[in-house]
Amino acid sequence: MSKDPYQDKLTPEAFQVCRLAATEQPFSGEYNDHWLAGVYHCACCEKELFSSTDKFQSGCGWPSFSAAISPNVAYIEDDSLGMMRTEITCSTCDSHLGHVFDDGPQPTGKRYCVNSLSLQFSAL
Repeated sequence: MSKDPYQDKLTPEAFQVCRLAATEQPFSGEYNDHWLAGVYHCACCEKELFSSTDKFQSGCGWPSFSAAISPNVAYIEDDSLGMMRTEITCSTCDSHLGHVFDDGPQPTGKRYCVNSLSLQFSAL
């Protein structure tokens, strides 16, 4: 088995989240309570994923967005916890981001629940 090319770029914790689909502890992430204007990128390949204009306070403990920068996010059906969810990944490098739910604000009704460790931020 070959070494993942992102293993040397990421911290061990970020590698667990991004490449092995782990989940960081709620309310622990750098971007949970982060409100600067800018763009959130994939921590692995730096692809633009979310805009700060779509970020909202959901109270779930992870950064939440009402929309993704299309087509940079991929959607995968996930029944790993005995229930059907939709996993979101970077469409470029397949990095695990989190999950999307249908309980977000209008007009999209979506809540993209994202691990901070899977993101990098660049201010406008």
